[in-house]
Amino acid sequence: MAGYVIRRLLWLPLILLIVSFFTFCIARFGPGDPVSVAAGQIRDEAILQQIREDRGLDGSIFEQYLRWGQGAIRGDFGESLQQRGFTVSEVIFPRMWVSAQLGFIALILVFGLGILFGLIAAWANGSWIDPLIISVLLFLQAIPILVVIPPLLWLFAVQLNLLPVGGWDGLIDIWWIKGVIAIPIPDPHLYIPLVAFSLPGIAGVARLMRISALEVQNEDYIRTARSKGLSEPDIAIKHVLPNSLLPIVTVFGFALASIIEGAFFVETLLGIPGIGRFVFEAVGSRDYDVILATTVIFSTVFVVMNLIVELIYGFIDPRVRLGDTR
Repeated sequence: MAGYVIRRLLWLPLILLIVSFFTFCIARFGPGDPVSVAAGQIRDEAILQQIREDRGLDGSIFEQYLRWGQGAIRGDFGESLQQRGFTVSEVIFPRMWVSAQLGFIALILVFGLGILFGLIAAWANGSWIDPLIISVLLFLQAIPILVVIPPLLWLFAVQLNLLPVGGWDGLIDIWWIKGVIAIPIPDPHLYIPLVAFSLPGIAGVARLMRISALEVQNEDYIRTARSKGLSEPDIAIKHVLPNSLLPIVTVFGFALASIIEGAFFVETLLGIPGIGRFVFEAVGSRDYDVILATTVIFSTVFVVMNLIVELIYGFIDPRVRLGDTR
């Protein structure tokens, strides 16, 4: 296993090199000159040349990429054009942290509820419970986020005045009892975005878990466990669940890699200062350094999480041979 991990880690720099170089070329040769974007209305050639030198945009494309790569290795991704005077790292990492917090909680809800409903549907296969669960989840999945959020805001924020209409104030709020006893509770800003994030994903996880559990239930060792007199809950928890998780781990790994990407519609409609909304604005304003930095960071997280998922395979299913070069 150690040899497999080392081989995969050796591929990581090459993958990031290819991804970052092609993204860099698209940013430089695509529509819109980065120098013109940085200069604004200024068209004096001497000033434009000075901006090229200051931003490392003079010389060939390979020289520019080498200078950018040397800075990126040190964590210097350049200066943001949307927020002048701030580096790219200063503007993207706080937003990534906001998106990661919200995305991670939504991920736990999606997979926790999805696995639970999938197991119940598989256990109730052949009865009315199975199609009812899947039908309700598919109905909720089919509702676009743009349609989900306004009714939630109208009901809970406008009519009932229970939740704020948007914004972000962290994960934890303090509820005081008579001004003396402090009880930490989930912040009210969390509930509506969590519902919007979670509803579309629960159905997919539940269906995948149901199919996997139904396949496991037909295995010989499950019939042996029933013949020994084990109860259905024990069989589901001790045998069906562990052996049904391999497909779920794959989906979970890719979903975990995407939690820092944020969600444009949710963050925009609810005024959440996350990275999804900011990157969309960066594309519109041609903030090339922000686009480059987020592409490299997202690619790194995706590759690393893919490696972690493959390693988890070996712990869940010993039959998976990670060291087999075939």
